[in-house]
Amino acid sequence: MAALAWRVHDALMDDVLTGARDLLRSQHGVLTRAQALDAGLTDKAIEVKLRSGRWQRLHTGVYATFSGEPPRDSQLWAAVLRAGPGAVLSHQTAAALYGLTVPAYRFTAPEPMIHVTVPIDRRITRPSGVMVHYSERLHQTRHPVLTPPRTRIEDSVLDLIEICGSMDEAVSLILRASASRRTKPERILAAMQRRARMPRRAALLQALGAAEDGAQSLLEFRYISRVERPHGLPPPRRQNPVRRGGRSQYQDLSYDDHALVVELDGREAHPECFRWADIRRDNASAATGQVTLRYGWDDVTERPCQTALEIAATLREHGWTGTLRRCGSWCLVRRPTGQESRPQ
Repeated sequence: MAALAWRVHDALMDDVLTGARDLLRSQHGVLTRAQALDAGLTDKAIEVKLRSGRWQRLHTGVYATFSGEPPRDSQLWAAVLRAGPGAVLSHQTAAALYGLTVPAYRFTAPEPMIHVTVPIDRRITRPSGVMVHYSERLHQTRHPVLTPPRTRIEDSVLDLIEICGSMDEAVSLILRASASRRTKPERILAAMQRRARMPRRAALLQALGAAEDGAQSLLEFRYISRVERPHGLPPPRRQNPVRRGGRSQYQDLSYDDHALVVELDGREAHPECFRWADIRRDNASAATGQVTLRYGWDDVTERPCQTALEIAATLREHGWTGTLRRCGSWCLVRRPTGQESRPQ
């Protein structure tokens, strides 16, 4: 950032560009040809700056007013300016600006492809390193104030869902966006309702319901949809904040009335530092009289009935009087002729 500030300052030393000072700062040192002419330069002056290397051409009619490798912010501005009036950053690019991670395979080295969306009534030649999308509702999806211009976070997520390869990826996007605190499930729902066509709509509505309940990961969503609700387990407190040893921690699922904590571990690998942190957290819970059960992906997705039986048995030991339901004809839960016992 400091290097960029120096480069922009260096460009501003040209008295001719004094009138474009604020524009240069807001656009990270990038100008269009039209903006440079409005600032007082002539066509000849622009060409001199380009030939001398003081400026560089990023796209046709779009220039960086400094030398050296353009930083990412300048590249983003250059793509939007090249796309023309009404263009916005969108899809993976907008999501990244909001701090949402998207699958690495959608990116190209050495820098991610820049995605822009333009009004559907315009057609542009695709600039190098830029993916162009077209939309007829850009006036609804454009964020009103953020720069560089971009789609709202809700529409950025929905745009990605329309092109993502799996339901798990779509659900994860919904949950990550909600957990980021930059949006809320009801805002994503409102944006979805403005779209006449939305793939996977029914499943996305379930994901939004889980996000509203506090689920923040795909594994938590699978717990709700495969373990908790189909078997009639009581709803826990999700992401329950606790203070232990002067540190703030979060319990994935806390059954407060029954002294039970359920931790869901979705990591493929479990580094040693995380393992010992989990042990210390479990020990701290045990010291307050809470039992901790810990489950991974296979426990929730491949053995949901077994997991429900174990949780129900533990809850009963701590006073739960509810009845576990069968989730289907294949369910391991016995028919309601008596209480289920803890599986061996």
